[in-house]
Amino acid sequence: MTRAVAVKKTSESDSVLKRWISRAPFYYGWVLIGIAFITIAIGISARTSFSLLLPPLIDEFHWSRGLASGSFAFGFLVSAMISPTVGQVMDRYGPRVLLLAGACFTALGLLFATMMQEPWQLYATLGFLVGGGTNLMGFSVHSIFLPNWFVRRRGLALGIAFSGAGVGALVILPWLQEIILRAGWRASCLALGAVVLLVLVPLSFFVWQRPQDLRLEPDGQRGQTEAEVSARVSNVVDHAWVNVEWTIAKAMRTHRFWCIIFGYFCALFAWYSVQVHQTKYLVEVGFSPATSAWALALVSGVGMFGQIGMGALSDRIGREWAWAASCLGSAISCAALLALEGTPTVWLLYVMVLSQGMLGYGMTSLMGPIVMEMFQGKSFGSIFGVVTIAVMAGGAVGPWVTGVIYDETGSYRVAFALSLACCLLASIAIWIAAPRKVRLVQGRIRSKK
Repeated sequence: MTRAVAVKKTSESDSVLKRWISRAPFYYGWVLIGIAFITIAIGISARTSFSLLLPPLIDEFHWSRGLASGSFAFGFLVSAMISPTVGQVMDRYGPRVLLLAGACFTALGLLFATMMQEPWQLYATLGFLVGGGTNLMGFSVHSIFLPNWFVRRRGLALGIAFSGAGVGALVILPWLQEIILRAGWRASCLALGAVVLLVLVPLSFFVWQRPQDLRLEPDGQRGQTEAEVSARVSNVVDHAWVNVEWTIAKAMRTHRFWCIIFGYFCALFAWYSVQVHQTKYLVEVGFSPATSAWALALVSGVGMFGQIGMGALSDRIGREWAWAASCLGSAISCAALLALEGTPTVWLLYVMVLSQGMLGYGMTSLMGPIVMEMFQGKSFGSIFGVVTIAVMAGGAVGPWVTGVIYDETGSYRVAFALSLACCLLASIAIWIAAPRKVRLVQGRIRSKK
């Protein structure tokens, strides 16, 4: 009886909030972008902080790099395994459940990590709980529901939301590094766990999957459905493709689906190979720990402009061109890291930071729009959940393979060269998938006229 009363009160409170939002003099989609900005700022920084925790963990426990970095990979592999379920949960219950679970898992993982003594505890806390939890709050989950709120400015909207990763990195990562230097890595885990719990859990209650849930429409268009907005801007190129009621089974029978899978895997393989090992590598080639930490933070900081810029640019010139530019940025950063081994100069460090941030970071703004423009429909969450397997698998395999290659060769040279090749393959795959041949972006519609 008590439970029934509690559920009823929660439902009534939710209804009151929905009525207030539907009558608000502003479009709530932009409020969601702000919530996503904060969630990603904290959540992605919690995941990226593994690069700062890796050196003191290796120094204290004397674990190999393959073993230590493997815990990061383990979190991604677990996330990859449950990605289809995540998409189904999104389609059925919406994003609130996922974001709440992600915040709780991440906070628990960071708090329990302070008690670790054995490798399995590293994998259970920073690997499973933190890795899996942050992925439930990360780019992939937001890429499923945020595109529902925008049609004409999807790239820009997601770029603004995802730029929170840059702000979070500029504020949180140097703060964590300072705590590590002054009080140790355990104190940094406690501090970050408290931030996740106190900030992200309350924000999760203000998130909805679709504007229709609040009696709103995409782009703030009153009285128009998403289909009507799409028709108004006349962005459909392949009507036969768009008219298909896409399911996971139907999507998996197309070459476009597998091109996206391959492209996303390669892109994330390269990205996280660099992200996880970058700090340790820079220290070894001659930079101070503080400089190396700031380099990691600046990549995300510069990436704030890269995500917004690439997202907005993709709305003008097309997703493929923007994706190619992002992959090029990642490739240049790999080349710069290779060059830093022989010439550890500040200008090369800036090349690595700027290319990785201004260009490479932009790919996160494009993943959701690319898939939605091909497989938009009722099952989009489930389809993107399967696509996320490639994202998670790439993020898991990349750091692990890089660590193993280092353990075997004593150098990152081969690993970074492999990542560079993956950047080029990722670009080619999305060009073959060709989202422009299904739906045009806004800028291309005007150019045709």
